[in-house]
Amino acid sequence: MNNSILKNILVIVAVLIFGSFDVNATDLVFDTAILRGLDKVTGRVVTIKAPIETQINFGTLGIVAHACHKRSSEEQSETAAFLDIWEARDGQTVINLFKSWMFVSSPSLSALEHPVYDIWVLDCKNSHSKNIN
Repeated sequence: MNNSILKNILVIVAVLIFGSFDVNATDLVFDTAILRGLDKVTGRVVTIKAPIETQINFGTLGIVAHACHKRSSEEQSETAAFLDIWEARDGQTVINLFKSWMFVSSPSLSALEHPVYDIWVLDCKNSHSKNIN
C-alpha cells in the first residue's frame, strides 16, 4: 500500500478515536502552534513558535501552521495542529513533505518523514501567553 495512503488512513483513524477537530463548544482554538524541531545531523533541538498562517523556516524546511486546537473534555483531551511542511533548497523545486493534522498524544501516527529533520507538536498557545515553554 502506498505510504501516503497509509498515512491518510491513520489520520482518519486518529480523528475517529480522538474525536473530530471541528470547532465547537469543547474545542479551544489558539493562534500559535508550539513545535519542536530536531536537526538529526547536528543534534540541534529547538522550540518553534509558529503563529497561525505565518511561514516559519527551520533549516531547509518551510512550515505553516493553519490551525491549532485543544479539545478539553472530561473524557479525553487532545491537542493537534494542522501543518503544511515543505522543503526548499536553492535552485531546486519545492518538495511538499507534509500537510495534515499532527497530534500531541500520538506524534508517530501522523509524522513528518525526512532524513534530516523531525518536527512534532508540543502545544497550542495564544500569542499573548507569557509562558511558551
